[in-house]
Amino acid sequence: MPEAAVGAGTGTGDVPAPVPPARRRTALLTGGVLAIAAATVAGVLVARGSGGRPEAATGDGLRHTAVEVTPAGCGRGWSHPVGGRQVFDLRNTSSTAAEVDLTDPRTGAVYGEVEGLAPGTVRPLRVTLGNGTYAFKCLPDDADAVTGPTVRVTGATVKSGPAAVPVTQQDLIPPTLAYQKWIQARTVELERKTAALRDAVDRGDLAAARAAWLPAHLVYERMGAAYGTFGDADGQINGTTAGLSGGVHDKDFTGFHRVEYGLWHGESARALRGPADRLAKDVHALRAGWPDQRMDPADVGLRAHEILENTVQFELTGRTDYGSGTNLATARANLDGTRVLLGCLRPLLRTRDTGLPGLDSWLDRTQRLLDSLRHGGSWTPLARLTRARRETVDADLGELVERLADVAALTDVRRTA
Repeated sequence: MPEAAVGAGTGTGDVPAPVPPARRRTALLTGGVLAIAAATVAGVLVARGSGGRPEAATGDGLRHTAVEVTPAGCGRGWSHPVGGRQVFDLRNTSSTAAEVDLTDPRTGAVYGEVEGLAPGTVRPLRVTLGNGTYAFKCLPDDADAVTGPTVRVTGATVKSGPAAVPVTQQDLIPPTLAYQKWIQARTVELERKTAALRDAVDRGDLAAARAAWLPAHLVYERMGAAYGTFGDADGQINGTTAGLSGGVHDKDFTGFHRVEYGLWHGESARALRGPADRLAKDVHALRAGWPDQRMDPADVGLRAHEILENTVQFELTGRTDYGSGTNLATARANLDGTRVLLGCLRPLLRTRDTGLPGLDSWLDRTQRLLDSLRHGGSWTPLARLTRARRETVDADLGELVERLADVAALTDVRRTA
């Protein structure tokens, strides 16, 4: 991303900081493309025909087929296959909770899934099936997976909904290593630019320090997928006042935002020497320690979604502005960071139905929009956007977050055996 001089802002950023989300299970193609039965409908009563014959259910007008979920009878009941939009009413007749996938038995691709089907409960799985072969796979808790009989659908007049081959931990190791290598290079750049910021403060040149602050900060903001691996260093380098009783005057308020607050709220160079030096030392420690760190491959795809999710939550609301007014510059850096991670994952994603062309188009569109908000070397503060432009920025980034949810879902490591 091109580096720019800093705009003027008025924020103080006294708000809760981002909390790294807990590891969560995501549905394949969460944008509503791949079928999934949500856990919130556990135990729902559904219409079921006898002998596995399709039967129209009251209310939805779709064909319903009762299917058994048990190690001894996985998929039992699907004896009259038909194509089109339909519902499988999955009934767990065993004594153990199970996950159920509707798969292509030749490739392992998954058309739909139900998680946590408790004993004695029924859950609906809605799918669209075209011509082809299918089989249910039952994955009981603490037991081996069982694949039911293969069923062939013929004479369908529609195409099947998209399916995705589950990703393994091994699949994610190459992109993770590539990203770790990229981060290593960024830590060197970050140390150099943070040192320039510190040196400007040391010599009392606050104008130069303000000019140096944003380029250094944007390097860090492009590294978002690694924040979880940074551990405590992330809070030391890029933390906010959230949870600090003293707010911007708290002794534990450190890092880029502490220096930002001082530079845009009239603090003297003498007052800022300590915070700037502390920032430079923390960045040096991060660079020195990074070669010994290992990112979890299982988290990499999720991070591709979370970077811009946090942008929407914290940057587009101005919650991290401590005076520089550069939230849109940060959003642009976050976009760059997302592109880098997607580049590492792209070989995996190309072989799965992720809507990559559409995602790439939205990335380009959002980049053009954000770039249009940089004028004469400075960025427009959020507060100076027109209402219409603000809504466009929110909408475009929101759409990207939705599309990136599919990337997170498809790269979520799933049990297959």
